[in-house]
Amino acid sequence: MTALAGRQATDRGPAPLRRTLLRGGPIVPAVVLLVLFLAGPVLYSVYLAFTNRALRGDGADTTSFVGLGNFTDALTSAEFWNSAGLTLVFTVVSAIIGQNLLGLALALLMRNASKPVSAVTGAIVVGAWILPEVVVGYLWYTFLAGDGSLNALLGLVGLPEQELLVALPIVAVSFANIWRGTAFTMLVYTAALAEIPREVEEAAMIDGARPVQRFFSLTLPLIRRAVATNLMLITLQTLSVFGLIYVMTGGGPGTSSQTLPLHMYEQAFSYGQLGYGTAVALLLLLLGGIASIAYLRLLAKEDA
Repeated sequence: MTALAGRQATDRGPAPLRRTLLRGGPIVPAVVLLVLFLAGPVLYSVYLAFTNRALRGDGADTTSFVGLGNFTDALTSAEFWNSAGLTLVFTVVSAIIGQNLLGLALALLMRNASKPVSAVTGAIVVGAWILPEVVVGYLWYTFLAGDGSLNALLGLVGLPEQELLVALPIVAVSFANIWRGTAFTMLVYTAALAEIPREVEEAAMIDGARPVQRFFSLTLPLIRRAVATNLMLITLQTLSVFGLIYVMTGGGPGTSSQTLPLHMYEQAFSYGQLGYGTAVALLLLLLGGIASIAYLRLLAKEDA
């Protein structure tokens, strides 16, 4: 009797394992591809950051382990901190302030606008968003350049010419990024506002609440999770902007608009220092991680 029970248990044992393998089998190719094309490059980048790997010079012939040397060089470099400061300015001006506030304003206006106005406005704003970064950068360069459309318009009305790409390059690229990225914020807030019941707003209006009071006391608290989520996403998107700035200013004049992605590119490919450039990339990744944790803690606090 005991032997028979043992044989039955043995017969039943492999069946769940076979079912598990059959269910998991189809995802094996996807896992392999993720390991090869996602985890593999990430791990190799981490390895490069701790070496003197270079495209030319000593690091090109023999790659040596340098420990934290690349990170120490970056954190003690004035150029790195200049790029970090410009990245912070670019992110705050173009994302946290520009895209966030303009996108919210457009979402509020479109909510109360007629359908034709909402459709046309949405098409224009989203049209700017779907354009590639390089195209947007070229459009804004031709508009703001010394011989561009802006100065041609200013000349028609007798106003002095402006050299924004030279005088205020980080502001110029921030405006371009606001123009391109506002659509995402607008769509996020449009969806959030659509979830607010009209009855709640009508009750507030009957109670005599003014539009500004309704916004700060009713609308904003109800969409606060959307605000935190949107801020996290646009912050991460803006930290990695490269093509827009590269086309408009190339990081110049000098390094006056060289954010961390451009500094990383210059070190890795213009100077050939792959190890140092990868270390800068990891520091940028760390900056994005810190921002993400801050926003996630904010979301958790809102849930509590």
